[in-house]
Amino acid sequence: MYILGIHLGHDASAVLIRDGQVLADVQEERFNRIKHSFDLPIQSIQYCLEYAGIHSEDLDAVAFAKKLPSDECALLFPDLSYPASLKSEGKRFLRSLGSPLMLSRTHKKELPVYVKPFKTKRSAAAIFVEHHLAHAASAYYTSGLSRDKRMLIATIDGVGDGVSCALWRGENGKIDPLLKYGPDSSLGWFYSNVTEALGWQHGDGEGTLMGLAPYGDRTKAKGVFDGYYPVFENGKLIRPHSFGLFAYIDISGSRHYHFKDSIAFHCLLDRHRPEDLAIAAQDILEEEVKEFIFPWLEKEDTRILGCAGGIFLNVKLNQRIWNSGKVDIQHIYPNAGDSGLAAGAALHAYYQMEPQANIREIDTLYKGPAFTNEQIEKILKDRNIPYERSENVEQEAANDLAQNKIVGWFQGRMESGPRALGNRSILMSANNPENKTVINAKVKFRQAFRPFCPSILAESRETYLSNSRKEEYMITSFDVSDAKRDKIPAVVHKDGTLRPQLVFKEKNERYYRLIQAFATLTGESVLLNTSLNIKGEPMICNPREAIKCFYDNGIDTLMLGDYVLRKPGAGRK
Repeated sequence: MYILGIHLGHDASAVLIRDGQVLADVQEERFNRIKHSFDLPIQSIQYCLEYAGIHSEDLDAVAFAKKLPSDECALLFPDLSYPASLKSEGKRFLRSLGSPLMLSRTHKKELPVYVKPFKTKRSAAAIFVEHHLAHAASAYYTSGLSRDKRMLIATIDGVGDGVSCALWRGENGKIDPLLKYGPDSSLGWFYSNVTEALGWQHGDGEGTLMGLAPYGDRTKAKGVFDGYYPVFENGKLIRPHSFGLFAYIDISGSRHYHFKDSIAFHCLLDRHRPEDLAIAAQDILEEEVKEFIFPWLEKEDTRILGCAGGIFLNVKLNQRIWNSGKVDIQHIYPNAGDSGLAAGAALHAYYQMEPQANIREIDTLYKGPAFTNEQIEKILKDRNIPYERSENVEQEAANDLAQNKIVGWFQGRMESGPRALGNRSILMSANNPENKTVINAKVKFRQAFRPFCPSILAESRETYLSNSRKEEYMITSFDVSDAKRDKIPAVVHKDGTLRPQLVFKEKNERYYRLIQAFATLTGESVLLNTSLNIKGEPMICNPREAIKCFYDNGIDTLMLGDYVLRKPGAGRK
């Protein structure tokens, strides 16, 4: 059974699953190079089908991560049957939202002749999965939880299908709603308003705000946001907040949102430091999420929590939940933002069709395109770029890293989601405290305070982390162990935390061997790992983009498969 999952909107994406297993998962931004792209995910769909070696006529269902059909659904898949009742309900829903969301109907949407829609067989089903239900499904159906166990699932983001915060029960292979709140509960919008006020894009710069927060003094700006955010108590919304209508403008293919509260927040900069506002916003987020979720763990009599939605990309919030002692299992879908909705929609559709199927544990996020050595070499030859072929690229990279060089690492299938996990990465030794500054200034071209993640050999977890768990996807931060805080300073944040990727040999053998070789040379089985791109760009997808990135920043060595590119005279001893 083949099911294609589609997310239309910012961070547009597509996923293909076969008999419940994710085969391919990719965001449109990786192909069109527009971060958080709103484009129809045509290239993503094409990649998914090509990877599986099938045609769109082989699909048994197409699952859309939306409650109701839209024009775009029919444009992409005109042969699917869309119930008239759902179409009418969709139009009523759009009208209810009002300006500025209601777009003018002065033109008709049609595909140009050079863009072909995807044909489907007559029996293929069109399935619509509510936004937050798709988030919940991404968490529950990738948890590997036995069917008799009960999971409380929290989904929190800006807004989707009219919902901002929701709680669900996952049990016996089914997901049942417990509580839903609308936009006046949006902790996501509050946090994004502070992000906008400090000068960063809503829906993109929230991670920057989170990274700045540990530099603040929480006593300096405490209370300045009172009356501007929703308040929860004992699992209920007790003080909603009206955010008003939002506005947006499209810039270079990416949508930039604007809320009126951000104007008031921006004025606070006249008397407060940005870092003090950042810690105040972070504290509010953590406290309100705690007040929303924790009482329901007791009501549901469970210590198992699943999480999805953009708010759970906040690794400090996730650590706060983990350190509370109220959960024994905390499964956060690692592609927690809207680009993970395609997977959630497809998985929900599958378990509706196969309700007795066992719940699988997520295997990896390496679900994007890969390139062979032959393809890479042709690209290098066509461009007359000097290169060498290595018999042991892992050892060669480890040697450079041990000499404190910066290495671009392009291997295997591209990662899904927002984190580089050792296939599209920029690497450097974590042992030198100046390396964080070097990478930010010479490679990523971004703010000096922004932290970097460590990739750690899985068996070294207890050596480097305190009160940790198996964490492969950089989705939760943990305290660094006292013994190692000064040994790997380039990946330790201001508050003494790390946001780790534990690397398992069976999941990524080549990357594992690289870190192992580096450990033999230096004594530390940790590498600084950041995504192969520069600030403002999506993660690199193909070798051509990797070559451009290599020559446009301070990377010393680029490893493309088994091929090595070096800049003359590069390196820092």
